[in-house]
Amino acid sequence: MRYIRYAFYAALAIVLVNFSVANLGSVTLNTLPSGVAAVPGMGWLSFSLELPLFVIVLGSLILGVVLGEVLEWFREHKIRVDANQKGQQVRKLERELKKTQAERDKDKDEVLALLDQAS
Repeated sequence: MRYIRYAFYAALAIVLVNFSVANLGSVTLNTLPSGVAAVPGMGWLSFSLELPLFVIVLGSLILGVVLGEVLEWFREHKIRVDANQKGQQVRKLERELKKTQAERDKDKDEVLALLDQAS
């Protein structure tokens, strides 16, 4: 399974390198359209960058993956809290069970107590 994952990563790397080499041309990235940027008071929001196309596309991809992971982590918060509470409850019940078994077996012979615990 590990080799399949490495093969997938290698194929993905080859595709991304080919994509990057094929899209070396520069494009202008504007934060606002020129009509909106001309509105008084909006000029401070308007700026533009000239970057290679592959930087914009790959950067958008990486930003999307990171944002998706963060949102998924927040969505699963309730599930993690519930699992933690259930784990604490299980540990508490296990301690109570051992205490109850110890009380039950305190008057028994040690060998019989061990046999009861084993079954």
